[in-house]
Parts: sequence; structure tokens; C-alpha cells
Amino acid sequence: MQKRKLGNNGLEVSALGLGCMGMSFSYGPPKNTKEMTALLHAAVERGITFFDTAEVYGPFTNEELLGQALAPLRNRVVIATKFGFDTSVDPRAMKGGAPVLNSRPEHIREVAEASLRRLRTDVIDLFYQHRVDPDVPIEDVAGTVGDLIREGKVKHFGLSEAGVQTIRRAHAVQPVTAAQNEYSLWFRRPEEGLLQTLEELGIGLVPYSPLGKGFLTGKMDHSTTFDSSDFRSSLPRFTPEALKANQELVDLLSHMAQRKNATPAQIALAWLLAQKPWIVPIPGTTKLHRLEENIGAVAVELSPDDLAEIETAAAKIRVQGDRYPEKLEQLTGR
Repeated sequence: MQKRKLGNNGLEVSALGLGCMGMSFSYGPPKNTKEMTALLHAAVERGITFFDTAEVYGPFTNEELLGQALAPLRNRVVIATKFGFDTSVDPRAMKGGAPVLNSRPEHIREVAEASLRRLRTDVIDLFYQHRVDPDVPIEDVAGTVGDLIREGKVKHFGLSEAGVQTIRRAHAVQPVTAAQNEYSLWFRRPEEGLLQTLEELGIGLVPYSPLGKGFLTGKMDHSTTFDSSDFRSSLPRFTPEALKANQELVDLLSHMAQRKNATPAQIALAWLLAQKPWIVPIPGTTKLHRLEENIGAVAVELSPDDLAEIETAAAKIRVQGDRYPEKLEQLTGR
């Protein structure tokens, strides 16, 4: 597995990470712990060193899963987790409403201590603010994480779905190692200023949903249905009408995949990897064959001509459907 560096602070990880949320949360019922433990071990055996979780995934159960599964392999892996929500209010009960934010310094410290226990470790490798809290100055957030770094409880500071000016303000107080934002061929907002800012400041990008929450794998169509426990059932971009309209994007990936003896998912990931050397996507999966398919994307080489062809074709496609309901979208880009 190739390695990449996130930011200028020396954090080196596998070129592809593993998003672990779906093992416990959001994509249907929680999966079998024994099976997910085996999958996490298989990921490490195949060269994945970067694992992404958050206290809110479950809540808590995803961190507990990773803590138990990765404890014997702790010196071989980098674990990222997140703070910033009030987990006393279960987001699954919000019914489309926005989760309650809490990035007060004392709460950040509480979350850090609890995450350390659940992850069975003495240090969090990368600690993200999950969403920007408008009620707490970002300077206070950055300062608190900076204190945790100086105390040896955290190694690196990250921000998720933060706006450019917030990133600049935070970085001035405590260097930001990585930003985690949604980025893929069907959600390209980071190209509108974020990528340029990260490059200027020397911050890495960790794209979540790099496969469009599964859509870019080519395994869905307008007849696909989602269980009520699958949060895609509430997303505008996953209505039958939107899935049908956006099929053009999958057709583009499929066309390139046939030429490269690859799969649409591998082309989607290879495209992301080709954008910048400091981009590390974190596709999630609960299946070994999908994990192996995703890892195979690292070996797919897209030439400048291939990338130009994808760009030209993608520019003609207008993606249909918002990615989040309005209340959730309002939590991003602050």
C-alpha cells in the first residue's frame, strides 16, 4: 500500500483509509461485531493504516468496536475520531432536524477522555471538530485541542466541513493537519476555494463519501430502496428521480472502467487520488470483497488524457438533488 502525508506536521497514512461509520451507524442496522472485527484486521493486513470514527457513530459503539479490534494492532494504525455534538441528544431521533452542537472547551476535554477510554489508547492520532459550532469561537476550539496536544493526549488537529475562513482562523492558533469534507465526482464543492486554501496552508484533505454514499459503485439504480434505518432514505439525492437523473455519472465511470479493466468505484477513487498527493479518501464498507476492490483503486493509473476526458464529460453532467436536507446542510461550510 502506498503512503501519503496529511499536512505538514508529519502524519503519514496509507493512501486509502477506511471509514468505519457504517459498521455501527447510519447505513442500516449495526453490523455483527465479530464480522466487523475480522474486516478491520483484514484491512490492516492489506496495508490500510488509517481508520476513521467518531463518538457520535452509534453513539459510542463505533469507537468501542475500533478500540477492541485495533488494540492488538495499535502501533500499526492511525485512528481519527471527532468531537462537537451533544450526544445526550440522539441524532437518530431528530427526524431530519439538525443535531445539537457542543464544542465548548470543557466538553471537548470530556469527549477526548471518553474517546481515549473507548478506543483503548493513550493518545488520539487525529482529533477533528465534527461540525463548526457558531456559539464557540474557533480560536477557543483550536486552543483547547492545542492544549490536549501539549498534554500528549492528541497528536493532530482536524476540522470537518469547516469554511475557509474558519480553517484560517483555527490554523493561526493551532496548526490544522487535515480537513475532512465530502468530495467526489458528484460533489465537487471543495474545488471552489477549499483545495486552494489547504494547499496554501499545507493541510491535507480526507474526503468522506468518496463513492457518493455508494452511488458511484454502479450498484444502484432508480429502483433501489433504503431501509428506514439507512440515512440515505432521507437524502434528496437518493430519491428515485435523482438516482435516475444521476445515472449519467455512473455511466461515465463505467465507460472508463471498461477501458482500464477496473470497476466504477475504482475509477472514482483513482480520480480523487489523482487530484492532489495530499488527498486520502476514506471509503467505508462492511464487506471484504468491497474492501479489496477499493484497495485496488490505488493501483489504477489515470493518465492526463484520461483525467481530461473525465473532466470534459463530467462538466456536461448536472448532478440532481441536494446532498443533505436543509437543516443538515446548514451545519457545513461555516
